[in-house]
Amino acid sequence: MNTPRRILILAGEPSGDLHAAALMTALQARLGASIEFRGCGGDAMRAAGASLLYHTDQTAVMGLVEVLKQIRFFRGMMRRMLAELDTWRPDLVLTVDYPGFNTRFAAAAHDRGYPTVHMICPQVWAWHQSRIPKLARIFDHLLVFLPFEPACFAGTALPVTFVGHPLVDRAAETFAEPEAPLPWAGAAHRLALLPGSRRNEIARIFPDMLAAAARLDAGLPGGCACVVPTPSPAIRAYAEQVAAATPERPPRLAFVDGQARQVLRQAHAAIVASGTATLEACLMRCPTVLVYRMHPFTAWVFRKLVTGTRHAGLANILAERCGLSREAVMPELLQEAFTPERAAAAVRPYLADPAVRTRTLAAYDAVNRTLGPGQAAEHAAAVIGGILNRA
Repeated sequence: MNTPRRILILAGEPSGDLHAAALMTALQARLGASIEFRGCGGDAMRAAGASLLYHTDQTAVMGLVEVLKQIRFFRGMMRRMLAELDTWRPDLVLTVDYPGFNTRFAAAAHDRGYPTVHMICPQVWAWHQSRIPKLARIFDHLLVFLPFEPACFAGTALPVTFVGHPLVDRAAETFAEPEAPLPWAGAAHRLALLPGSRRNEIARIFPDMLAAAARLDAGLPGGCACVVPTPSPAIRAYAEQVAAATPERPPRLAFVDGQARQVLRQAHAAIVASGTATLEACLMRCPTVLVYRMHPFTAWVFRKLVTGTRHAGLANILAERCGLSREAVMPELLQEAFTPERAAAAVRPYLADPAVRTRTLAAYDAVNRTLGPGQAAEHAAAVIGGILNRA
């Protein structure tokens, strides 16, 4: 009987958990039952068969100040994961996004002689291009989701494979499904509100997002029905608490667990916190305004360090990097620029001007074509299968 292959897999955030789970499923299909997964992740990885030592509920922290507040936890997590590496002795270490922790862990694993593969390129094209040689030393293969990323590593010995973006497959699956019944409350306009997946994001972003939605509801004939998809029941409960404590909010407001892509598919427009969800909105062809607000000190540090792009949203970065448009295809309101008045003003043309909507969707379609034809997880599994077979 063959000894099962062991993969220690680390994904620290909900989006990485979903990508990792899809890759696990593809690897199981390619390699059969002779594979075991252990590490850090969320409910999707657990459902796909991973034994979790840490859950994303514990590890999903965004922002320099927020990470520093939990530095003791992360140090303990590093010690425990390194101990697991030495006792379980996996055949491969697979890290997924979460670069602050994962690059440090992968470096230690690589020094111990373990093959290391990383999925989702750290944003070296936006900042810290000096990190490229270090990444080339600590990873044995890099699997990237954006078409311009392999060129960043030209001149290094690191193999880099553009596998396409997994959200292409998820979007296609959603469009193939029947429309889910959602609580739109019969208004003339449907507005999706996605305030983020972390509590600190929701606390900073959701009140002004709700105020913007209230102003749109009051100013548009027929009003707006707003639906908020949240990634888990716990986050939904927290978002509901924030909404209840917000004086200015739309009268037709409903929350649903999950179903973000179905909500974006059915919405006429959206206000979305910066992150993976903005690319989902692009793929679901939902005209969107990107917003974000972080701790002022964290924002100051980001502004000093980020020199390789003028944009925060992936749809805008893709449009610029792939030569489609230097102008933003998705408006961005960041930090002090994000106010209820400005957010409502940016969304209103999507709901009131058909020509603006048509131009926006054409721009989204052009961006979406850059992300590959689909089957990203299967392409990534083929690469990893080859590495395991050579080990």
